[in-house]
Amino acid sequence: MIAPADLAACREAIRTGSLSFHTASKLLPAKVRDPALALYAFCRLADDAVDLQTEKAAAVLRLRDRLDRVYAGRPENAAPDRAFAAVVEDFEMPRALPEALLEGLAWDAVGRRYSTLSELLDYSARVASAVGAMMCVLMRVRDADALARACDLGAAMQLTNIARDVGEDAAEGRLYLPTAWLEEAGVDTDAFLAHPEATPEIRRVVRRLLAEAQRLYFRAEAGVGALPRGCRPGIYAARHIYAGIGGSIARAGHDSVTRRARTNAAQKAGWLGLALVQTGVTMVMPQSAVIYARPLPEVAFLVEAAARAPLRAEGRTAALLSVLAELEARERTRGGLEQSRA
Repeated sequence: MIAPADLAACREAIRTGSLSFHTASKLLPAKVRDPALALYAFCRLADDAVDLQTEKAAAVLRLRDRLDRVYAGRPENAAPDRAFAAVVEDFEMPRALPEALLEGLAWDAVGRRYSTLSELLDYSARVASAVGAMMCVLMRVRDADALARACDLGAAMQLTNIARDVGEDAAEGRLYLPTAWLEEAGVDTDAFLAHPEATPEIRRVVRRLLAEAQRLYFRAEAGVGALPRGCRPGIYAARHIYAGIGGSIARAGHDSVTRRARTNAAQKAGWLGLALVQTGVTMVMPQSAVIYARPLPEVAFLVEAAARAPLRAEGRTAALLSVLAELEARERTRGGLEQSRA
C-alpha cells in the first residue's frame, strides 16, 4: 500500500507538473488513480532528473541506481521512490517496462537524433508507450491486443508532445523531428537549431507528425473498450486532451516555434464530457476490429513484456547495457579531464 503522505506528495507533483494527466486522472477509479499518480510522479521525476540537469549522463546513471533500489525493495527515502516501490510490489510490475523508460532517457542524455519515423517511434515506445503499458498493468489488464492499443496511445501522445515543443527543444539544442523529413523539406538542421523559425517547411513537417499522431489516436481508441469499465472515461479523456493539443497547434498554422500550444479549462471540461459519452457508447456498440491490429514493430517488446507472466527480476537488455556503458564512459572521461585540470 502507498503511504498516504507519499501519495499526497505524488498528487501535488502531478498537479503542478502534468496538468493534462492530472485532469484525466480525475475520471479514473481510486484503485487505479492512486497507483497511477505514483507511477506518473516517478516517471516525471525521472524525466526532470535528466531534462533539467546539465550533467545528463550522471543523472541517468543515478536513475539506474534508484530503479535498482526500487526493485530490491529498498527505495530511496523520497516519496516518489517509496510510492513506486509499493506499486511494483502490489502489481508485480515487469521490470522491462520502467527500464525501457530509462533507456529512452539515456538516449536523451547522449543526444540521439532520429532519421525516420520508425526511429522516432523507437524512442516514443520507450519514453511514452512504456508508460501506457504500465497503466494497463495497474488496471490488471495483460491482454496483448489491449496492451498494443495502449502503446499506440502512448506513442500518439509523445508525437504530439514533440510537435508542441519544437521551438523549446531547438532553443536547448534538441531536435526530435525526423531528420529525413527535414531533409526532404529542404531544411538545414544546423541552421534551424542556430536560428529556429516557423518557416513553411517546418510547419509542414509538424503537420505531418501530427497526422501520424492522429492515426495512432484512432488505433488506440479501439482498445479502450477492452479496459475495465471504470477506467474507460479517464483513458478517453487523456486521448482527447492530448489530441486537443495537436488541434491547438493546427489552429496556429502548425507554428510550434514561436508559441507553445495550450488548452484551457473549458476545453478540458468539454473533453471530459465527451469521454463520458464515449464510455456509454462502448457499452452498447460492438468492439472495433481495429483492436486486433498488430502492434507497431517498435512497441512489440513492451507488449510481450507486459503480457507474459510477471517477472520482477529480469536482467537488463543488451541495448540498455550498451547505452549505460556509453554514459559511464562519458562520466569517466569527464572525471579524468576535471582531475587533470586540477
